[in-house]
Amino acid sequence: MARKVKKKKDLKKKLLHKYRLVILNESTFEEKISFKLSRLNVFVTGTLCIIGLIALTTLLIAFTPLREYIPGYSSTKLKRQATELTYRTDSLVNTLNYTNRYLNNIRMVLKGDIENNGINRDSLFEQFKLDPSSVDLSPIKEDSLLRAEVALEDKYNLFERNSYNTDLILFPPLSGTLSETYNREKKHFAVDVVAPKDTPIKSVANGIVIFAEWTAETGYVIIVEHKEGLLSVYKHNGSLNKSQGDIVRSGEVIASVGNTGEYTTGPHLHFELWDNGDPVNPLDFIDFK
Repeated sequence: MARKVKKKKDLKKKLLHKYRLVILNESTFEEKISFKLSRLNVFVTGTLCIIGLIALTTLLIAFTPLREYIPGYSSTKLKRQATELTYRTDSLVNTLNYTNRYLNNIRMVLKGDIENNGINRDSLFEQFKLDPSSVDLSPIKEDSLLRAEVALEDKYNLFERNSYNTDLILFPPLSGTLSETYNREKKHFAVDVVAPKDTPIKSVANGIVIFAEWTAETGYVIIVEHKEGLLSVYKHNGSLNKSQGDIVRSGEVIASVGNTGEYTTGPHLHFELWDNGDPVNPLDFIDFK
């Protein structure tokens, strides 16, 4: 027990024993600076310096660009660029999907093909059909009053009201004899108009040419895109007056009647109308006589 107490006293004495650190001039041995130190002071001071150095290094790494030079830390600039590239990639994917759908519609127009989605549109409304005999169609009092009010307003209306949709009026591409009409069951999604060779073919409405090339099956083909997803297609042309990307006006000459392509039977125009990827009967909108 006494030995342990003696060791503790010796250790305390060593830690608190004073030493003098003197800095002398080498030539004259003149004392410049002197410090009184103990082992405990040196240990405490060294420990504090090490802790301070570690804290300063940590702050420099965490809040300055120096951390980019340490392995394992990513650059802020690289993170920003990666985020921007991610957003651009998403935008490019959306644009690519839209372009693929657009090109698929053009492919169907050129091939005259319709994707069969297996849905019977008539069957969708079977459950909503009503028996007319079970519905009371006699006008109610409010309906009679409304009719009288509307009739009174129209009686003194000095302005003519347009009862048709001018957006559906299309310019005839040419005048001629119809050799074959639109037949969805036979997959003939067009009207064939017989006319003399080199007869000018006009655009049915304002639009932009999205396709003007030669195809083996239908010869010279030109496709014009109009507003609201309407496409007009002109096949078996003898020559093309417009190129892809050209803007055309309604009634402007874009091609001439010809007899080109494997499927042609003589000089005529094979004319199609497509509405958002679905063929429609051109005779519903155009009078070819």
